[in-house]
Amino acid sequence: MDNRNLLLAFVLSVVLILGWEAGLRYFYPEAAITTQTPAKGKPADGATSAAAPAAAPGAGNLGGDAAVRPVDLKTALGGGNRVVIDTPRVTGSINLVGARIDDIELKDYRETVKKDSGPVHLFTPEGTPHQNFAEFGFVAGGQRQPSNALWQADGAKLTPSTPVTLSRTDANGLTYRVKFAIDADYMITATQSVTNAGAAPTVVQPFALIKRTSVVENAAPSVVHSGPIYSSDAVAAYDVSYACGWSLFSSCHDLTTDGTYSVKGNTDWVGFTDQYWFSALVPGSKNAGVEFRSLSGKLYRADVLYQPVTVGAGQTATQTTRLFAGAKESVLLDRYEDGGIAQFGAAISWGWFWFFEKPILWLLRHLNSLVGNFGFAIILLTVIIRGLMFPVAQKGFASMAAMKAVQPKMKEIQERFKDDKQRQQQEIMKLYKDEKVNPLSGCLPMLIQIPVFFALYKVLVLAIEMRHKPFILWIHDLSAPDPAHILNLFGLLDFTVPAGFLAIGPLAVLLGITMWLTFRLNPSAMDPVQQQMFAIMPWILMFVMAPFAAGLLLYWVTSNLLTVAQQSYLYSKHPQLKAANAAAEKQKAAKG
Repeated sequence: MDNRNLLLAFVLSVVLILGWEAGLRYFYPEAAITTQTPAKGKPADGATSAAAPAAAPGAGNLGGDAAVRPVDLKTALGGGNRVVIDTPRVTGSINLVGARIDDIELKDYRETVKKDSGPVHLFTPEGTPHQNFAEFGFVAGGQRQPSNALWQADGAKLTPSTPVTLSRTDANGLTYRVKFAIDADYMITATQSVTNAGAAPTVVQPFALIKRTSVVENAAPSVVHSGPIYSSDAVAAYDVSYACGWSLFSSCHDLTTDGTYSVKGNTDWVGFTDQYWFSALVPGSKNAGVEFRSLSGKLYRADVLYQPVTVGAGQTATQTTRLFAGAKESVLLDRYEDGGIAQFGAAISWGWFWFFEKPILWLLRHLNSLVGNFGFAIILLTVIIRGLMFPVAQKGFASMAAMKAVQPKMKEIQERFKDDKQRQQQEIMKLYKDEKVNPLSGCLPMLIQIPVFFALYKVLVLAIEMRHKPFILWIHDLSAPDPAHILNLFGLLDFTVPAGFLAIGPLAVLLGITMWLTFRLNPSAMDPVQQQMFAIMPWILMFVMAPFAAGLLLYWVTSNLLTVAQQSYLYSKHPQLKAANAAAEKQKAAKG
């Protein structure tokens, strides 16, 4: 029975990991994150109290962008005309040409696991290989102001205590200003204003955009949404992609094919996400026109275009937009959400099991604070989970012992009613009831582990707290596959082996061995086919699980070792199981 339980648990775990969310999104596209309730706290700056239209207008007035000649990063940042950005967590600069924030480095995160690698460069200027930037400007008289216009700054450095205002005046006497302020984390507030010093009124529309390439250095796993993302009160947040390709998601809007996608309803925020990084515009007015646009050369844009405002002679119009450009730290995103940005925490695609995954992450954080190592935190998490499930395991073993005790009566019933299957099943069920035996209770411990296993997998993939976190010896990143493989002689050869079917590292080998031990301790199956299946299953698991995150394999290996210890203890409490197992092994050896 328990062998079948282990097989069932494995199959269900793989189905959950690889296909659960894909299936849910296909059959229930509305199940993706949506904003159904007003955000807690105050509304975003500049938000109006009037009801917004059911479908906000698109941002088509911004049009497409002309092609730009490629340029390397060092050259792009070395041309001058820049205002330095310096905060406790961010460094970079604002480009005075075009009022663009196109240089953002994250001080707390390295590009690679190597200690001498540079910080993550999230925003880079237009024309660079991984261009990604935000621009703030105006549409005046129906024409978008030139993106190559030179602005003047009233300060040399943007810090949390020193905002900077950019300004320029056009030939019609309109003075445009963009005041940038930044907090101690990753949020920039841009206050755009236009003052009309001319004699005639002018219609003006402030806008903000994020423009980036779809090419990223490290592609996100298939279970993680990477690309356009937004939150509104009308539709799902994850239903737009750079290119849907072979995806079966019925709600997927392919930007490459469709060209544009207009966000309907009141938009909370809009931008782009990668596995760990996130850039988003938070409109200061809910009825802004919000649109995603596909450009040439694998370039994409998220546009926020505000409603036209007539600025009379001597008058000033103001609009505020916030820009988030940083890491997807769940605690920080939730804090911004509590401050009034609806569903901001949904930028991390936790999926349907967020209510289980977040407590797992919370517990891992606290365990890590105690032991100072996320690898040992995962081991402690495993011990805690198995400890909580120990009473359930005891009941499962007691049920198995009871099942062994009634097996002679079951065989008698099977022989007596071998020609009447229906009566046979009725008598067996009556036997279970009379003897107070539940044949399914042995499955419960394994079934309980499935959501834990899936939640830990999502946490390892999504939580930036796990990124580049080492364990011991050769494990330098618990969120990545085991770097030591058979193909590089377990790390002795200095080259990286792509994760795949042959990427068998020490953790995968330990997984196979410990799973084999758990199978050996379980009562043997009498069916020869089942015996052969259980004999090879640990080694199949070894290959299947090898490309998964090292932290996940560490959890499973620890769980297997605890299972061996637990089974040894419970066998001592139920000697009839141990005797039955020994007898089955003896009978199997005799047949062999």
